[in-house]
Order: sequence, then structure tokens, then C-alpha cells
Amino acid sequence: MPRRTATMLASTLMLIALLCAGVFIDVPYSEMSPGPTVNTLGEHAGEPVLQVSGRKTYPTTGHLNMTTVRVTSADYRMNLVEAVYGWLAHDNKIVPHDTLYPDGKTEEQSTQENAEEFSQSQESAKVVALKELDIPVKSWVIVSTVLKGTPAEGELHAGDVIKSVDGTVVKAPEDVAKLVTRHKPGEKVVFTIVPAKEQAAAEKANRTATRTEDVTITTDKSDDTGEARAIVGISAGTDHTFPFTIDIKLADVGGPSAGLMFALGIVDKLTPGNLTGGRFVAGTGTIDDEGTVGPIGGIEMKTVGARDKGARYFLTPKENCAAAAKDTPDGLTLVKVHTIDDALDALKDIRSGDTAGLPKCTSKG
Repeated sequence: MPRRTATMLASTLMLIALLCAGVFIDVPYSEMSPGPTVNTLGEHAGEPVLQVSGRKTYPTTGHLNMTTVRVTSADYRMNLVEAVYGWLAHDNKIVPHDTLYPDGKTEEQSTQENAEEFSQSQESAKVVALKELDIPVKSWVIVSTVLKGTPAEGELHAGDVIKSVDGTVVKAPEDVAKLVTRHKPGEKVVFTIVPAKEQAAAEKANRTATRTEDVTITTDKSDDTGEARAIVGISAGTDHTFPFTIDIKLADVGGPSAGLMFALGIVDKLTPGNLTGGRFVAGTGTIDDEGTVGPIGGIEMKTVGARDKGARYFLTPKENCAAAAKDTPDGLTLVKVHTIDDALDALKDIRSGDTAGLPKCTSKG
């Protein structure tokens, strides 16, 4: 056999061997790619995404699309060939597996966490939208979670309304930790609460819950580093009562990143006229009860998904601007927003056609 032919054959066989090895070699990476984008003003799976009852709504046009990222599952094992292909693919992103699933988080745990974050984002979106429209919302501080094996287990329960701690009225979730940490580990702290069942019954009967209980708990020492800190083992949150019903119907979506777009969709549904002026606007961003827009993951995937769907403008959280601007899809304008008011101001310019002054994202932010 001629030397040249032998060399080519050997090289071919080696390449085949490397490719075969690559198929069977697992690598600790996961893949992110553009996911579905859904118009919050329209329908999904045959029913309106935003459903309001008990309050007048108005026709809407245009798009206010929330965007998503598709990721490989926690138990998916990527091989070397898939990783290389993903690195070369422009619209996909390969990231360390632990970035998406830290501390060995399972698929079930991740799904549950995403569902809880999605639910909370919906609540905050409703609160912010109604505040923008000067519609009163009743709010109170509650026990969000109780950690197993802590002093609060069996004493406090998720949904209990925290009225005061040691006689000091609680006005915000962060007040609870501040009041508890005034104690030293081992000291007693007194929670005045409305039990969750009493609160639920009062809401159902459309009345104010009045029966309270005092619960005394002996604090424990936190297991974090640094100076000893008193804890009881709960996290506090906020619950709300709305003057009418707002349902957000969107299955198979998780995480907090649709908060901004839900809030804008609700505002549009509850006010005359159109926020977009018929334009195609997409976006992303978490939102808290005060209307602050927070950063999200996978911004590059979301802008690609929005562009592919037809968006011309993309409302981008301020902290995500630099990353998004490094590879902006053709024909898509990235608009920087930090609050819902920023987003509403941007939409005003977009629907008027006067977009020269829009705060656009740059590689510096």
C-alpha cells in the first residue's frame, strides 16, 4: 500500500475513533437555547394569557411578549461531540452543568423552585400594575417557609400572618429578621400571628381577620460563619388581596423573569388605548412589589428568540444590557429599563414613533 494512502487511511480511522470516543465521553456541561416567546396580550394553548374578571377591560393590539430559555434537564448527560457542536452553534450556549443546577439540584427540585418563582412573579406583577393604576391592594407580611429541624417547626406555619414581633408591628418582610436578630441565640422571641387557617377563612368571607395568637419560640444559633446570630428558621414574605380577579394562564413556564411583561400586559388590559401602538415589543426582567426590574439569565437566548418571532424592540433589564449588546440580533433595538416606569416611558415613545431618545443598551451597559 502506498505511503500516502496508508497515511490517509490511518488519519481517517483515527478521526472515526475520536468521534466515537466523543459520543461516549460525558462532559459536565448543559445547553441553553432560545425558548418559546408568548404574547401576554394574546392567547396561549387556546385561552387568553391574562384573564380579568370583576373589572372592565379594554381591547389591545400589538405584542408584549415574554421570552424564555430552553435548557437541558438536570439528569441529561452531554457528550463531547454535543458540547463542541453547541459551542460552534451561534444561537446556543454551553455552560457548566452546576451553573443551572447548583449543589446537585435534581430536576424535580429545580422544577419546584421555578414554579414557586413563577407564582411569586405573577403576584408582584399584579401588585405593580394595580399600583400604577392607583387601584388599592391590601398587603400583609406572612410566613413563607418554615425550615425543618428549626425552632419554628410546628410553631409557625406557611401562610401565618405576622402582625408583630415582641410587640413591635411588622410592616415589611425584612422587619422580621431584624427583630429576631436583636436577640442572642437561646433567648425567647414572641410572634403575634393570625393563623393561616383563620386568614384563609377571613379572605373567603371577605372580612378582616381579627383573632390573633402569641407564639413564643426559643431562638437558635445560625450555622453561617461570623458572629453568632439568632434565628427561628423561617423566611418571611408578602401576601396580597386584590379587589378583582386576575388570572395568568401559562403552563410549562417557570422562573421569575416574566414579571415585567406580565405587569405591562395587565396595565394594557385595564386601560383604554394600546401601550404598544400596535408594535411588536418583547422583553424580560424580574419585578418586585415596588416596580424595580431585576436581571435574568440567558439574555442572549431571549433576544434571539424574540427576534425570530418578529420583535422590533426588546425591553432589557439594566444589569443585562452589556451582555445583550455584545451580540444584538439584526433589526432588534435593545431598550434599557430599571423600573416599570422606565418601561412605560419607553412604550410611550415606541407607540408615538419618536424612538430617537430611547435609552438603548450598549456594550458598557
